[in-house]
Amino acid sequence: MYKVKDIKLAPQGKLQLGWAEMHMPALIAVRAELERSKPLKGVRIAACLHITKETGVLMRTLKAAGAIVSIAAANPLSTQDDVAAALASEGISIFAWKDETQKEYDDCIERALANNPQMIMDDGSDLHATLHKRGSTKLIIGGTEETTTGVIRLKAMENQKVLMYPVVAVNNAHTKYLFDNRYGTGQSTVDGIIRATNIFISGKVAVVAGYGWVGRGVAMRLHGMGARVIVTEVDPFRALEAVHDGFEVMKMEKAAKAGDIFVTATGDINVITTAHMKSMKDGAVVSNTGHFDVEIDAKGLRKMARQQKRIRQHMQEYTLPNGRRIYLLAEGRLVNLGAAEGHPSEVMDLSFCNQVLSAVYVYQNRKSLQNKVYSIPLEIDQRIARMKLKSMKIDIDRLTKQQQEYLNQWAHGT
Repeated sequence: MYKVKDIKLAPQGKLQLGWAEMHMPALIAVRAELERSKPLKGVRIAACLHITKETGVLMRTLKAAGAIVSIAAANPLSTQDDVAAALASEGISIFAWKDETQKEYDDCIERALANNPQMIMDDGSDLHATLHKRGSTKLIIGGTEETTTGVIRLKAMENQKVLMYPVVAVNNAHTKYLFDNRYGTGQSTVDGIIRATNIFISGKVAVVAGYGWVGRGVAMRLHGMGARVIVTEVDPFRALEAVHDGFEVMKMEKAAKAGDIFVTATGDINVITTAHMKSMKDGAVVSNTGHFDVEIDAKGLRKMARQQKRIRQHMQEYTLPNGRRIYLLAEGRLVNLGAAEGHPSEVMDLSFCNQVLSAVYVYQNRKSLQNKVYSIPLEIDQRIARMKLKSMKIDIDRLTKQQQEYLNQWAHGT
């Protein structure tokens, strides 16, 4: 069962998958191990992830581990159609194509859930939320969650005591958020902005809303390309950190008047409002790299614009009543996946090792886990880091017995 844009794209998709596998040695090593032991044999998994070549490598790995996988896209714009076709040709139930409508997106989620899954693998928690809203969690053993936004939703469910099965927050792993969120999103967001616009970054004033791990990475990369970076924040600790990292920090109300390029990275709603956009310069470029398309008031922008034009594939021009033009990228959705290809394979190697090993962990510990959001066990996190270092041919020191004993004592001081 599958529904993709064009199954004839499968040969090109297989080439893409091969290229990704070359740059994901840790996950390939995990696959070789799981292919022998088959720890997920016969387990039905429904997934909602961005359909990229890297996700394709993850799907192949889950299949090698014995899982029966059904997958939909985590964003209407993020699917790579050749990869989707390749996975369909390999017997994976996939329902995804680029430029889905909202109705089609919802339908694809329903199709992914039609295999009566026992486990859920999510990015943004749309699958988790759908199952809970309809009360269809009886068969679910547990699940995983890839991203910050999804973990926030799941923690809210846990706090309200409505979470009906255990979920491992993959996003909380050191080998995920320190690398995927910061370095992966930093590079892929700038890549998306450049592909969408082909503008010159150097010399521009870039405004980054949010200084979590994603915002840190985006600010760092924009600064590295010569932009003068302004950070907006609501958290005093993160704002102080941004200042000490050398960035200007101010309210969005003030930053809106100064910026040439805007990137939201907060996970919250209405970070850039119509009032902010009214005060922006003529030609301001506005983009989002948070999971959902709620951070920029795109609906309000469309409503107040007196004229709209599609200038490039992923760039829409809106002429405001004051005559100024605002350029919205990727419809206000994830710019790194809507206008580019998402994170490079090397960084997703870490994230997807976390996904597959977390799935195995949940299944093997299903009788003892409670209906809570769990962080990935430290030993798994450290194992992934060591595997990645080994693949990079990097050796590190280990504590001697004497050093271990010293760190575990209290008597010796100055």
